[in-house]
Amino acid sequence: MATILNADNIVGGATVTGDASGSLALQGAGNTGITISSTGVATLSDGNQIGYLNIPQNSQSANYTLVLADSGDHIFHPSSDNNARTFTIPANSSVAFVIGTAVTFINMAAANVTIAITSDTLTLSPSGTSGSRTLAQYGSATAIKITSTQWLISGSGLT
Repeated sequence: MATILNADNIVGGATVTGDASGSLALQGAGNTGITISSTGVATLSDGNQIGYLNIPQNSQSANYTLVLADSGDHIFHPSSDNNARTFTIPANSSVAFVIGTAVTFINMAAANVTIAITSDTLTLSPSGTSGSRTLAQYGSATAIKITSTQWLISGSGLT
């Protein structure tokens, strides 16, 4: 990357660089920095990406219990698996998702998907009822962890 701005006297040693692909990098004093790719993905100097990324897919054709790596993903029940399935949100005591974690469930199969929770609470928005939920064919629902032991779920095709 070529330096396009060197702001030693403006922001204490920051350097902005860019290249022909449209990528930009901002490097502060020390190792602090951010790079923005030509596709708009922002990456911090510690390797973490920020901003809109996408919603990765985890396709499941069997009963499934969420794992920490499912944070931010969508759990997909494909149309090729026409069997009722249960996708379970585990208790905070066994998998401690951080507050603010979002997981989306998508059911393309004719058979329903049950979205269950173990000992924590799953509350349907906007009704306020709690417990397992049923996701119909072509339904999508997102569960968001709002306290250490409570999730809020809403979506279409969800009862």
